[in-house]
Amino acid sequence: MIRVVGACFWEMKVVRISELKSNVGEKVTVRGWLYNYRSSGSLKFLQLRDGSGFVQAVLVQDEVEAEVWDKSEGISLECSLTVIGEVSEHPKKPGVFELQVRDMEIVGESPEFPIGKKEHGPDFLLSQRHLWVRSQSQWAVLRLRDRIMMAMHEYLHNEGFIKTDSPIFTPNACEGTTDLFAVDYFDQGEAYLSQSGQLYLEAMIASVGRCYDFGPVFRAEKSVTRRHLTEFWMMDAEAAFVEHDENMDIQEGLVKYVVAECLKHCEKEFEILERDVEPLKKIVEKPFERLTYTEAIKVLHENGSDIKHGEDLGNDDEGLLTKNSDVPVFIHKWPKEIKPFYMKIDPENPELALNSDLIATEGGGEIAGGSERAVDYEALREKIKEEGLNLEDFDWYLDARKYGSVPHSGFGFGLERMVRWISGVKHIRECIPFPRMVNRVRP
Repeated sequence: MIRVVGACFWEMKVVRISELKSNVGEKVTVRGWLYNYRSSGSLKFLQLRDGSGFVQAVLVQDEVEAEVWDKSEGISLECSLTVIGEVSEHPKKPGVFELQVRDMEIVGESPEFPIGKKEHGPDFLLSQRHLWVRSQSQWAVLRLRDRIMMAMHEYLHNEGFIKTDSPIFTPNACEGTTDLFAVDYFDQGEAYLSQSGQLYLEAMIASVGRCYDFGPVFRAEKSVTRRHLTEFWMMDAEAAFVEHDENMDIQEGLVKYVVAECLKHCEKEFEILERDVEPLKKIVEKPFERLTYTEAIKVLHENGSDIKHGEDLGNDDEGLLTKNSDVPVFIHKWPKEIKPFYMKIDPENPELALNSDLIATEGGGEIAGGSERAVDYEALREKIKEEGLNLEDFDWYLDARKYGSVPHSGFGFGLERMVRWISGVKHIRECIPFPRMVNRVRP
């Protein structure tokens, strides 16, 4: 898109850095921030960013008015600039473009920027998160996050899902209230910040057939691992007349689509993050592996794990299950005792639930969980009572089984876990703009 600068700074086409390749040989205006610079006598190299990309602006003293050179003497890291210059291709790097500066203005001055080139600890960087997001690596992660979200929306709509919205305040939880944030809700008593929109989606499929929501959810779980946040974004989906195997098919298709879209559109982001994309390419090309829980336990024992049948998988166990795999692995049909009340029991083995967890490669851990849902009204009602949950809180949920119940399945993907896995960053705190953890609620 082309814009025009006001007459006070010449009538000049304004372009974003990502648009420079379409303006080679033209004089244009770029507006952004100075994230680095160096000088060599009568030559200065200004490294600019504007959100769409990065460019080097070359300032030659003999080619500009004296007052322009004088302005450049007052620049500092992270000051904002308006720069007019001619677009040229880099002499040694095909496909890379530069700006030959003809004029410039300082829009906003910047005192000494608190984040320097030296190594900073994570606590310092998190306290300066509002400034840390300006770094190239964080720019790349945020753009990958955006692309992943876009791809999820596209895939689900292509598969016949529509986006609906579930409430953040809920009167009950999907799986008990032990790790939820409770709030006083006027004169209605205690409510909770949602941990999932699943139950509401199950009600909505009788209207729209296939639906999903995408928004923040909350867990008051006191975990401090590099894969846990107290506030994170979740995409939950639900589909009528979809059973267990097809549910995994849809999840697999989603992951393949998301990875393919990132490979197609995020080459620069992967380059900045130094992400080896060869493992990601294999994910698009090959079918995912599927192991039953019992088969997975056998594999783990063969690889030295001391996990007992009936226990949940730990981080190390998830890593062992995918260490020799080029693709994510579904672990499905878990013991029903360690899974929530809403999962359908396997008709071939009443001790198992028709559920699945999807474990990512390269130590990505669990990125999705899903199941076929229980549909028998009386059996589900009894299960809710057995779990010690307040039956009145689930009257509305049970109504879906009373009035036209159908086979249906659903799943949820943690956005930040997807970002962490695809980007290759080590800690999930870098995968959300402003992380909320057990020990941090600022900035």
